[in-house]
Amino acid sequence: MSFDGGARGEGGILSIFGKMKAVGAALCLAVGLGGAAVAQDDPLPAGSYVLDPYHSTLVFSVSHLGFSDYVMSFDSFEAELELDPADPGKAALSVTVDPASLDVPRPPEGFLEELMGETWLNTGAHPEITFTSTGIEMTGEESATVTGELTLLGVTKPVTLEVTFNGGYTGHPMDPNARVGFSAEGAFNRSDFGMGYGIPAPGTTMGVGDEVTVRIETEFTGPAMEENKD
Repeated sequence: MSFDGGARGEGGILSIFGKMKAVGAALCLAVGLGGAAVAQDDPLPAGSYVLDPYHSTLVFSVSHLGFSDYVMSFDSFEAELELDPADPGKAALSVTVDPASLDVPRPPEGFLEELMGETWLNTGAHPEITFTSTGIEMTGEESATVTGELTLLGVTKPVTLEVTFNGGYTGHPMDPNARVGFSAEGAFNRSDFGMGYGIPAPGTTMGVGDEVTVRIETEFTGPAMEENKD
């Protein structure tokens, strides 16, 4: 994630925190004024939910020489969720990621270009990474195993995510649509998708690990509150 250039200095950072405090105070005031907010335990509406990009992160990591996990992220991705809270096992999820939005910490000169090239993400030939759910198994009241088809470098393979439902509400005067939040984790081998460069030889860790670990924090917004519908 990045901020505007003017926000990078001390004054910009203080301005950001000031705005965050102001928003927080406004929300607290709205909650305190006469119970206008909707309780979290109100039934969530069924319908179409879309990813809130301002409250979502897609982070992944690979082993570097066995010494540390090198952490990266994608900054541009979209998702749609068809959800009936009364029957969450029938939910359907589709995700599209822009691999050219890869964000890495302090990349050396030319490193990002190398990662976008044919050896790694090959964004010129494969401008999208997609995930489409194929099955959801509820493992608890607020947890599920989501199985889906991941397409990377033109290859489609099954991948499993362990998902936790963090809560939601039907809406709020300052956020007048239903909102739900999830955390998810999963892993896959990049070699399954034809990305085999740099994988350590058997019995060694000298290279970049085959296993890719994915961690997701996300919120979705859904149908409008009843009083805001036409």
